[in-house]
Amino acid sequence: MARLRIGHIDVADALLLAPMEDVTDRAFRLICRRMGADIVYTEFISSDGLVRNAWRSVEKLTLHPQEHPVAVQIFGGDPEVMAHAARIAEQAEPDFLDINCGCWVQNVVARNAGAALLRDPDQMVKLVRDVVRSTRLPVTVKTRLGWSRDSIVIVELAQRLEEVGIAALCVHCRTRDQGHSGSADWSWIPRIKERVSIPVILNGDVRTPEDVRRAFEQTGCDGVMIGRAAIGNPFIFQRAKEYLRTGVVPPEPSALERIQMCLEHLRLLADFVGEERAVCEFRRFYAGYLRGLYGSAAVRNELMQLRELAAVEDRLLSYAELLRREAHPLPEASTPV
Repeated sequence: MARLRIGHIDVADALLLAPMEDVTDRAFRLICRRMGADIVYTEFISSDGLVRNAWRSVEKLTLHPQEHPVAVQIFGGDPEVMAHAARIAEQAEPDFLDINCGCWVQNVVARNAGAALLRDPDQMVKLVRDVVRSTRLPVTVKTRLGWSRDSIVIVELAQRLEEVGIAALCVHCRTRDQGHSGSADWSWIPRIKERVSIPVILNGDVRTPEDVRRAFEQTGCDGVMIGRAAIGNPFIFQRAKEYLRTGVVPPEPSALERIQMCLEHLRLLADFVGEERAVCEFRRFYAGYLRGLYGSAAVRNELMQLRELAAVEDRLLSYAELLRREAHPLPEASTPV
C-alpha cells in the first residue's frame, strides 16, 4: 500500500484530481471529493493576476471548507512575483501550494511560465526556492519529463527541487512537445524515486480503475493524479477506490446516475456563481456526462442553447426518462479519456 504524505496530509493509495483550467472550480472539486478524490487542486492561477488583484485570479482562490485537503496551484515566470503570489495564496488557507511547471499551451509558455521553465532548469530551481522560502505552507511542483523527447531532465531536476525544499513532486509523464499526444512514459517514475526521498505522484494516461492499480503496482508511485478522465466522470475516483479495496472492477455508472450527477454538479455551480453564469459555464461538461448515451449529440446541442437552469433541468430529466423507458444500454466503453 502506497502512502502519500504532504505536510499534515497522510493518505493511503492517494487519488488526486489534477488542476485543470476552466474545469476544477469549486463545484467540480467538491463533487470529486464526495466521489472519493483524496486531494483536489484549484485551476491554475496567474501569479501576475494575484499580485495585480485581478478579480478572476482572486476568485479562483475561494475555497469551500468541505473540499480540504485542497491545493492552490499558481504559475508564472518571475521568481519575485511568484513569491509574492504565494504569500497572497497562503491567505486562502489551502493545505499546500503547488507550482505549475508543466503547462504546455503557448500562451503560458510565451510568458516563460509552465513548461517553459523546463528549458531553463536553473531558473525553475530559483523560482521554486523563492516560493518555498516565502510561505509557511508545504510547496509541491507539477511538471513534465522535459521540454522535448531529446531533452528529458526530470531525474536531475527532481533531486535539485528536493534540495530546495519541495514537499512532493507530480510528474506528467510526457514532454512539453508531446502536449497530450502519444503515450505517457511511466518508466520514469521509478527512476525518479530511486533518486529522491520526497513523494512522487504519477500523472498521464490514467483513464480507468485498472490504470490506477497498474500505476501503483508498476511504478511504486506515492499517489496517482487523474485529469481529463475525470471530466464529466467523477465516478472514476469511487470506482478506482473500490477496485483497489476489493480487486473487483465495479460497473460503470448507469445513464440515470450520470444524468443525476450532471444535475447535482450544475446546481452546485449555480449556488456558487448564480444561475445565468452557471448555465453558460457548465456547457463544457455536457460532453463528458452524456458521452456514449443514446441520442446524446442532439440533446447536447439543445442544452447548449438553453440559458435558464429550470430549462436545463427539464431537458435532462425528460432525457433521463426517455432512456429509462426505452432501456437503452450503455456502450461497452463509456469512460471519458
